[in-house]
Amino acid sequence: MQRVTLGSGCFWCVEAVFQQLKGVTSVKSGYSGGKIASPTYREVCSGLTGHAEVVQIEYDETELSFKDLLEVFFKTHDPTTLNRQGADAGTQYRSAIFYHTNEQKVVAEKVKADLEASGAYDAPIVTEITAFDNKFYEAEESHQNYYNNNPEQGYCRMVVQPKVEKFKKVFKDKLKT
Repeated sequence: MQRVTLGSGCFWCVEAVFQQLKGVTSVKSGYSGGKIASPTYREVCSGLTGHAEVVQIEYDETELSFKDLLEVFFKTHDPTTLNRQGADAGTQYRSAIFYHTNEQKVVAEKVKADLEASGAYDAPIVTEITAFDNKFYEAEESHQNYYNNNPEQGYCRMVVQPKVEKFKKVFKDKLKT
């Protein structure tokens, strides 16, 4: 099993997508990249802790390559908007790859550079690629498996569900059965 920590906006959206990806064995919502220990959701949402809302993903690399995982990451959010995804704004919503191994760093930098060179985006990619500092703070239990537990909640219906439906159409060959 391999592990990576990714931030691409609200962790409710990110978790809901990666839970359905073939080869992913675990997705936990939490916080990384900040300056205080054991932050709460309220503290992270203030934007003052420096943490990003992230998901920590465990995956089986015999079923899912890191490069393929990053393809999903880059296609399911806008990596060109600094500290923003849709209406969610602040450093806690930044696009970030917290790599756990040097191999992940090399692959992430190559995928990002290749995307930049391809002209796939009209603006520069601002995704940060940073070493994971062994500090992942799991979000409160109410934030785990959020979309599946709260499908009728307004944010889930208006934001998470359309993202999940788009993911299912684009990556139908990579879905868990």
